[in-house]
Amino acid sequence: MKASSRSSRGFLIAMVATVLWSTTGPLISYLSKTYALPSLVLAFWRDLFVSFGMAVGLLVFSRARFHLERTHWRFMVLYGLSLAIFNSLWTFSVQYNGAAVATVMAFSSPAMTAILSRIVLKENFSGIKILSILLSLAGIVLVAGAYNPSVWNLNPLGIVFGLLSGLLFAVYNLEGKHASDARIDSWTALLYSFSWATVFLFLFNLGNDIFITGKTPLSDMLWLGNSSAGWGLLFFLGVAPTLGGFGLYTLSIRYLSPTSANLIATLEPAFTAVWAYLFLSEVLNPIQLAGGLLVLFGVLLLRFTE
Repeated sequence: MKASSRSSRGFLIAMVATVLWSTTGPLISYLSKTYALPSLVLAFWRDLFVSFGMAVGLLVFSRARFHLERTHWRFMVLYGLSLAIFNSLWTFSVQYNGAAVATVMAFSSPAMTAILSRIVLKENFSGIKILSILLSLAGIVLVAGAYNPSVWNLNPLGIVFGLLSGLLFAVYNLEGKHASDARIDSWTALLYSFSWATVFLFLFNLGNDIFITGKTPLSDMLWLGNSSAGWGLLFFLGVAPTLGGFGLYTLSIRYLSPTSANLIATLEPAFTAVWAYLFLSEVLNPIQLAGGLLVLFGVLLLRFTE
C-alpha cells in the first residue's frame, strides 16, 4: 500500500474513533437529564457493559489476551480503582457542567499528566512544555468560569468535579504508561481495568446507599426499569464510544505515527461541542470558546513537544 493511501486510511480511522469518543459526554448528559439516572449507577452500568463487550470480543477473536501475569494483578486492581474514580468524577462533571464544558475540562489531563510526570517520573520541563501547561490551565479557568466568584457560589461542585476528572484521568494515563512499559497487552489492560472498575463502582453504589443517602442498598441499580430505549442507550454508551473508539484508535496507529493519531484525538472537545449543540442545545459563550481554544492550543503544544 502506498504511503499516501496508508496515511489517508489511518487518518479516516482515527477521525471515526474520535467522533465515537466525542459522543460519550452528550450521551451521559442525555441519560442524566432524561431519566434522572444517578451518576454512580450510570458509571457502574457503563463499565459493566464495556467489560462484557471486551470479554465477548476476546472470547471470539483472541482468547490468549485473557492471560495476565500473576505479578501484574496488584497493579491491575489499582488501575481499576483509578478508572472507577475517574469515571465517577467524569459522570458527575457532565451532570453539573454539561457535556461540552466537562469534556474541555477533562482535557486538562495532558497538562496534569505532564505535571505528575515531573513529580513522579522526574521528567524535565522545556520552556515550551511549561507554556503549554500554563495555556491549558488558563483555558480551563475560562471554560469553567472559575475567574468569577459568583460561579463558585452557583456551581462549585461543577468546577471541583471537572478539575478532579482531569487529574484522575492524568493518573490513569500514567498508569497506562506503566502498563505499556510492563508489556501488558493494551486489550488485556482494558479488559481487567474496566472489570475491576466495575467491582469498585458496585461497592461505591453500595456505600453511597448505606452511608450517604440511607436508601435500601442497591435499590437504584435497576433505575431504568422496563425502558428499552434507556437501556439501549446505556448499552450503546458502554460499547460504542469506549470499545469502538479505543479499537479504531489502536488500529489507526498501524497506519499513522502515535503523535499524528494523538493530534487527531485532540479534536474530541470540538466534536463534543457540536453534538452537545445539536442534541442538547448546549452553547459555549465567547469566553468559554476562547478558553477551549487555549486548552486545545496547549494540548497541541504538548503533543508536538513529545
